[in-house]
Amino acid sequence: MHLPPLLYPQTPTIARAIYKTYSQDFIVEEQLTIDFSEQGEHLWLQLQKTGLNTAYVARLLAQWAQIPVKDVGYSGLKDRHAVTTQWFSLRLPHKHLPAADFAQFMATTLADGERITMLAQHWHGKKLQRGTHTGNRFDITLREVQCADRAAFNKQLTQITHDGVPNYFGSQRFGHNGQNLAHALTWFTKTNAKSRTPSKRKNAMRHATGLYLSAARGVLFNAMVAQRVQDGTWQTPLDGEVMNLVGSRSVFAAPTIDDSLRARLVAGDLYLTAALWGDGLPMSSAQVQALELAVIGSNECYQALAEGLAAFGTRQERRAMQVIPHHLTAGWQDDTTLTLHFDLPTGSFATVVLGALVQDLVLATSVVDESSDDALA
Repeated sequence: MHLPPLLYPQTPTIARAIYKTYSQDFIVEEQLTIDFSEQGEHLWLQLQKTGLNTAYVARLLAQWAQIPVKDVGYSGLKDRHAVTTQWFSLRLPHKHLPAADFAQFMATTLADGERITMLAQHWHGKKLQRGTHTGNRFDITLREVQCADRAAFNKQLTQITHDGVPNYFGSQRFGHNGQNLAHALTWFTKTNAKSRTPSKRKNAMRHATGLYLSAARGVLFNAMVAQRVQDGTWQTPLDGEVMNLVGSRSVFAAPTIDDSLRARLVAGDLYLTAALWGDGLPMSSAQVQALELAVIGSNECYQALAEGLAAFGTRQERRAMQVIPHHLTAGWQDDTTLTLHFDLPTGSFATVVLGALVQDLVLATSVVDESSDDALA
């Protein structure tokens, strides 16, 4: 399936750049603040890993501790082609530590180019749940950078620091060449015909691949945001908006726009949202709802994905259309090598920030694009 283009409000000032040439070119540190009780049967480990994705590390930890993989918790998915730091939790009944030494077990298990280092450990009373972290810190090195006007690049950095970028889902959400969406369309066609009653829908949903659902919602969201960017309204409120209170998941409907709401948007207290599609009409109304329904109706594939999501009873939700990378800085190592540093909140993609700066962002040929949420905060 053809992915909609990710439109940006300004033309990127870097013509071309390569990313992930080496694992060290993509460094991610999970941001998680928690007061450990040092009590309970959950051992929390902060690990730095290279050449390993999160799900595989969870399986390795289960083998090391000789526990079911369901008793291993983590907050978010991290890429294999990167150096990443994140927390895991292991449920160890009666606080019985694994018999095998951690470093020795990993040394005899990992393949060439794979590394895990334990940075910290704490006991706690609860399992680490998905989405617990507040965000990620990124250090990303771009190579073979083609930037003809560094003054314009610096100006764009300042603009992004103030206005942010469209909060698209990155291409990782959709798999290599959009294969997750193709699978989603096939999967909806096969399972919807067998899932006409609520009880059967619930049973099918339990066995559904969440990856396909999130891919379907993601491409529809991206199409709506791209339309708002094209219209010049992704930061300009229309009647019928649903607003997001910045720093929270709280949303509220704004059937009409008054000066108070406009002031809060300008102050950065509120973001406009677009639909994460599900059953029924979106939470928006008036102009915004008409726009969102028009986007769904503009493409047969979009219609099929929307119908599939509705058939499974997926809930209508909202996602902010804007994200601001905090502490955004850039440093040139030489004429063609650039390192960017920034923080993103949970659920936002670093590659989307890169896309706002680089017109032709090229994944290194040594890296196979994965369908996991790599480069996701």
